[in-house]
Amino acid sequence: MQIRSLLAGTAMVALLVGCATGPADQTAAPGREATTATYEGTLPCRNCDGIDLSVTLNGEAQGAAEQRNFELEASYRAHPQNPPDENYTGNWEVLQGTEQDPTATVYELTPDGEGQTYYFLRIDPQTLELIDPNLRRFQNSEMLRLKRQ
Repeated sequence: MQIRSLLAGTAMVALLVGCATGPADQTAAPGREATTATYEGTLPCRNCDGIDLSVTLNGEAQGAAEQRNFELEASYRAHPQNPPDENYTGNWEVLQGTEQDPTATVYELTPDGEGQTYYFLRIDPQTLELIDPNLRRFQNSEMLRLKRQ
């Protein structure tokens, strides 16, 4: 809940994850390769030292939608109100194209139950960048990047 408000507010002032190459986890049925990719980074925060964000994408972009799921964990650094860590799970989809780049790959992460939908632009196989719900990049986009672990 806190991260939704913080990211939305941060996006308003422009302060403001999954198919990566190579398998990381072999848990699928025989003959089917599963992929797990974890991306981490620290996002800017108006009221704290940053938001440590971890996004794990499970499944394949070309696989069945019900087999693509994610886990998102957010932790606030030195926040004056000391909010608890936030954890979301849900499913992710692959969207094609943005206004600036019709060939871009965007991951749409939709949490189960309550929570906002997150959008990540795939910069390269090792990097995701948080973008706005209109699939536009923020001015300080380099500060919104997560690196594959």
